Amino acid sequence: MSVPAEAVGQPKKAATAAWIGSALEYYDFFIYGSAAALIFPKVFFDESDPATATLLSLATFGVAYAARPVGALFLGHVGDRVGRKKIMVFTLILMGLSTFLIGCLPTRHQVGTLAPVLLVLCRVLQGISAAGEQASANSMSLEHAPAHRRGFFTSFTLSGTQGGQLLATLVFLPVAALPEDQLLSWGWRVPFWLSVAVAVVGFVIRRRLDETPAFEQQAASEGVPKLPLVVLLREHWADVLRVIGGALIASVSTIFTVWALAYATSDAVGMSRSSMLWVGALANLVALAAIPLWATLSDHIGRRPVFLIGAAGSAVTMFLYLWAISTGNYPLTLLLGIVAFGVVYSAANGVWPSFYGEMFSTRVRLSGMAIGTQIGFAVAGFAVTFAARIAGPDGTDWSSVALFTAALCVPPLIAALTARETHKVPTEDLGSRTSREAPRPEKVTA
Repeated sequence: MSVPAEAVGQPKKAATAAWIGSALEYYDFFIYGSAAALIFPKVFFDESDPATATLLSLATFGVAYAARPVGALFLGHVGDRVGRKKIMVFTLILMGLSTFLIGCLPTRHQVGTLAPVLLVLCRVLQGISAAGEQASANSMSLEHAPAHRRGFFTSFTLSGTQGGQLLATLVFLPVAALPEDQLLSWGWRVPFWLSVAVAVVGFVIRRRLDETPAFEQQAASEGVPKLPLVVLLREHWADVLRVIGGALIASVSTIFTVWALAYATSDAVGMSRSSMLWVGALANLVALAAIPLWATLSDHIGRRPVFLIGAAGSAVTMFLYLWAISTGNYPLTLLLGIVAFGVVYSAANGVWPSFYGEMFSTRVRLSGMAIGTQIGFAVAGFAVTFAARIAGPDGTDWSSVALFTAALCVPPLIAALTARETHKVPTEDLGSRTSREAPRPEKVTA
């Protein structure tokens, strides 16, 4: 039986839309992380107390993660009722608008305490947007993908987030090199203003994407649930708990991206902003290649073993990376940063979109992924704030931060060990109580 050309091309089209949209969306999200570590303590908070200013600035980074569960409840509900495409377009517009507004905010010297209040409000909007972004993009790419390559195609969403982080880092490199007075007056605003172009490009790409056949078939045959959350908690409560635990692996990313950057550029270590931004850029460049490779491996050997490699390996390599920073040895820091974040963390990061998405049926997949991941990500977001406290008043206790990060890798390990393996289950049977480990379907070739 021949397969229509349009149907054959849809998996690639969906994966490309997920990659580009996520890259553009997470460009917005990650420039905030760089600014929170390098700029905002001096622009929005009291410079007379640098340690407290840094702590407060990193706390605003976590605020978006606190807003994510609320956004997940709303956007997950809407996405399982009206479709994945509408959520993907909405989240992109909201992220672009809120990020642009951050670049327009007055500073503390101009309006006093109103400045950090406005900053937090914009950050909340970013968090609500991010709550629906990955879940909708993952659902879109998973439901369009051939059953035997779901791991590969869904990994494009996470490759996109790494691409967005790479783009954000590259944009910040020339900005960070500006003279201090120009950096703090207008330079830091430029990456945020560029989000307008980001939003326009992403909007055009996502508007041209078709809704998934799995969702359309579900809506036509059985209808969509009036209250997806009720169905989710009745039929998939254990999987939601697994996703919450698994999502704590994102703490590795936030510690690497934000806290380690602030620590390395502090007076205690003294590395330059530009050199540390290059560590992030090169690690993300390696991750762009590593993520689809790990995901492809999971299509052959399963989601669980690959995820376990990433979670356990990240607990170990974070020690090595933070230790390298403490020595002030830049080549060693660069090497271990690439290994820890670019290679090892990519194993868990590349496989979780398919691993989590395959736990749920079509009618509650977006809700399940959104709510489960965003509750876990909320903890991961505030991991940066906790790390700043754990590091002590002088911010130099890196070993305690490494222990803290390793502890946050334990729930993901437990979640993976207790989860069922689903890489051979046909797409239409995912989330079914009666078909847990079906034979691998025959491949469909173009």
